[in-house]
Amino acid sequence: MIGSAVGFAVMGAASNAMGTAFQRKAASTVARGGGLRLLLALVRRPAWLAGVGGVAGAALFQALALVNGPMALVQPLFILELPFALLIAVPLMHRRLPRAGWWAVAGVVAGLTLVLVSAAPAGAEDQAAMVRWIPVLVLCLGAMALAVVLARSRGSPLFRAAVLAAAAAIGNALTAALLKSASGTLAAHGFAAFLTAWQTYGFALTGISALLLLENALQAGPLAASQPALTIGDATVSLLLGVTLFDESVRTGWWFVPELMGAGLILWGVLGLTRVVPHLRQTLVGDSGDSGDSGDSGARGRADGRTSRRPPGPSSGRTTGS
Repeated sequence: MIGSAVGFAVMGAASNAMGTAFQRKAASTVARGGGLRLLLALVRRPAWLAGVGGVAGAALFQALALVNGPMALVQPLFILELPFALLIAVPLMHRRLPRAGWWAVAGVVAGLTLVLVSAAPAGAEDQAAMVRWIPVLVLCLGAMALAVVLARSRGSPLFRAAVLAAAAAIGNALTAALLKSASGTLAAHGFAAFLTAWQTYGFALTGISALLLLENALQAGPLAASQPALTIGDATVSLLLGVTLFDESVRTGWWFVPELMGAGLILWGVLGLTRVVPHLRQTLVGDSGDSGDSGDSGARGRADGRTSRRPPGPSSGRTTGS
């Protein structure tokens, strides 16, 4: 079961990375424009359809992983989406990854391995009583709302991006918890029960909310502020929800030391990936500006659905997935 969960989670991370990379590859060949016109142009491109398939496959793999293993194990593995996205998008967009980038990728993978081996998440429950769900929903949704309020203040772009990304991370973790419960219902009781479970509609709504928060985080400030909050936040909140809702367990005591070391390596690697790779913002976010552009200019274009790119040829890449 654990082996299956790990395998499905890794495939989910790779599938989502591939999907968003191909979507951004297709978008880079479309002339400036947005809305329905952009969508109609994209659906005629095989790369975009392949991207949609990758994202859909990622959702399926995530559900299978959550059914087969503890949430505290599955969700942190989706951190691999960032290095996967980079390794896929860089050759796809005809770019090169410098040596420092490879070290950053190695840091993320090594840190994640250290965290999961040290924590050894365990647990087989996929349902929780409402007495557990209610405080979790209140706290998570309340924290997401508070982040939106704080982001509307006159804070710096770094602060707004980090706060909104943290809110998106909470939304992603809550979505995974609801998806785990809904998927368990589907596996145990069939499709009819799945359609009548409140968690089914809950994960759809929270998933959309998390996506919107991520879009706003990317618009608000530089990737170096939003990506660490998103990556570390999702894994941390997922671990807490797994323990709180589904009675999952992780090692504590002296194991906390290597767990912290692994988290530090992940953070170092994520920060490295957002700083050392030439045109990383273009590759990950789809910014078409020069490398000297301001931190949030490309994200604004992305949020508006606009592109300003050259016709087919070397160009910029993908969005980070949720």
